Amino acid sequence: MATYLIGDIQGCYDPLQRMLEKINFDPATDRLWCCGDVVNRGGQSLEVLRLLHSLGRRLVITLGNHDLYLLADHVRFPGGNTRNLEFRKVLRAHDRASLMAWLQRRPLAFWSESHNLLMVHAGVIPSWTAKDTLNHAAEVQRVLRSGEGTRFLSKLHKNTARRWKEDRTGVQRLKMITAILTRMRFCDETGKALWGASGPPGSQPAEYRPWYRHRHRQTRDVRMVFGHWAALGLRIKTRYIALDSGCVWGGRLSAFRLEDEKLFQVPGHFR
Repeated sequence: MATYLIGDIQGCYDPLQRMLEKINFDPATDRLWCCGDVVNRGGQSLEVLRLLHSLGRRLVITLGNHDLYLLADHVRFPGGNTRNLEFRKVLRAHDRASLMAWLQRRPLAFWSESHNLLMVHAGVIPSWTAKDTLNHAAEVQRVLRSGEGTRFLSKLHKNTARRWKEDRTGVQRLKMITAILTRMRFCDETGKALWGASGPPGSQPAEYRPWYRHRHRQTRDVRMVFGHWAALGLRIKTRYIALDSGCVWGGRLSAFRLEDEKLFQVPGHFR
């Protein structure tokens, strides 16, 4: 049995297929843990969703911002008439309902006790511990999996606050948790986010740092796994693994086997 961490797929079905062939993935015994953004931009999101859905319990996905964009369009466009042509193909598919129900039940954070590993799509703020992260993610997951999920998804596209406040309540609290876990790149030491920045470290204003570089980050005692940040690129460190190697931008799709820490890469989407 082997466990593979895999970076942002973003609708790149052919690279995903090449990766599964390269690692000789056995769905009967192996596990695939994906840090989110499985859809959008690569042109084959429907095919990716169907393949991943077929893996059943051998797969873990932590929802990314693009996955949530798809779920929001699922709510906003019951007829499938979204302007996103790639999403339109998903929302007009005969298996739309089952795929969307499955995707909506994926977690926003995942914890592996045996590997002391915490996986999210984007990041965390310095004050959150691993337990805080899992508890906050669970708040959103409970809503997504309830009758309130549709209402929450319909509000995701609206403005989100920049600073976390523990006493924040209601939809604004849930939106802030979601944004931290699925969109975070830079923040200041208090957890104030810089939502609009997507460049590499060093491109941000001086008062901000990459979220994982804060000295007093409360998740330094676990190994963080995340994607979301193509401009950061692949980084395999003791305290974190960054897996977005720009597959959809003509880079590579990366997978990392936990048992022996071996890296696998295949060519990404040809643009």
